[in-house]
Formats: sequence, C-alpha cells, structure tokens
Amino acid sequence: MSAAPVRVLVVDDEPPIRKLLRMGLTAQGYQIVEAPNGKTALDLLSQSPDLIILDLGLPDTQGLDLLQTIRARNESVPIVVLSSRGDEAGKVQALDLGADDYVTKPFGMDELLARLRAALRHQLQTHGERPIFRVGDLSVDLVRRIVKVGDREVKMKGLIPARRPLGASIVEHNRTCCSRDDIAYQWPDFKS
Repeated sequence: MSAAPVRVLVVDDEPPIRKLLRMGLTAQGYQIVEAPNGKTALDLLSQSPDLIILDLGLPDTQGLDLLQTIRARNESVPIVVLSSRGDEAGKVQALDLGADDYVTKPFGMDELLARLRAALRHQLQTHGERPIFRVGDLSVDLVRRIVKVGDREVKMKGLIPARRPLGASIVEHNRTCCSRDDIAYQWPDFKS
C-alpha cells in the first residue's frame, strides 16, 4: 500500500535549491509544494503540508520569525531547517524556537531524507502512533508508505490515491471498531 504521498512544503528563496529538493524528493515519492518567501509559505500552510523544509535566509522575513509564526498557530507539522548558517548558537536558537531538526548547506540528499523520515517518525510517536505496524509477516510503514509481506514489497495498484488515507486509517486503528461516522470523517466520499 502506498498511501497518499507525504506533502512537503519547501521554503527557500534560491531556485536551484528548490529544484534540487523537488527533483530529489519527488524521486523518493514525496509531493512538493514550493514557496520562495515567507508570505507564500504562510499562504500554503492552508494546504496542510506533512512536513516543512525551511531556509532561514528569506527575502521578506527572517526564517526564525516565520518559524515562530508557524508554531504560534499551533501547527504541529515537523519543520526541518535547511540553512547555510552553521553556527552553534543559530542552530540552538532554531531548535529552541520549534524546529525539529537542522541541516546545514551544503547537504547530502541521503542525510536530508533520513532526517525527514526521522522527523515524520517522531511526529507519529508523539501522537502515540507506531510508525511501522506488524502482524505476522505483514508490515506497514506509515512514514515511507510501504507495505511488505516478509521481505517482499507489495504494490497496491488498485488502491487509488483518494482511498489511501482510509487504508492508512484502518491500519492505524487496528483492533478497534469504527462507526460509519468515523469512516465518513476519514473518507468524506464514503457512501453507505
């Protein structure tokens, strides 16, 4: 089962960095939404990104101010700062203001991907959810959105994107009864 792709809001004023991130992350199955400045980033929060990659050097606002604004809205979305500022005090300040991780430019794509997965796992765990569900040989990885039987990945060709959240919800709430209203809430297109 590949659930809906993880939606990542990339906030960076440098087009080459946004392009690199778009190419690298989409190749790994992420859906990318781009913002070249803080104002656009705040507007795009309405699209409910699953994760934010935030550069601190933005043309219209300080990245740390934007970080505080996002957190002040009670946004629990994981935020990974991606910045050329490598001083320890700056890193500590960003983390203290609510960043979940800090990656210094230049960066390796594999390390960034690992940090994104860690931030997503941490978010699941803070909400009391397990990132990987196992029943016998079956495993469902909700962060990487992969289903395996033993060591073999299962391709769920028939599971259209609109129904993937329902599948993930069923996995997340295994061994619990769901009312019709619960299902309708998770899947608004549900028809009885």
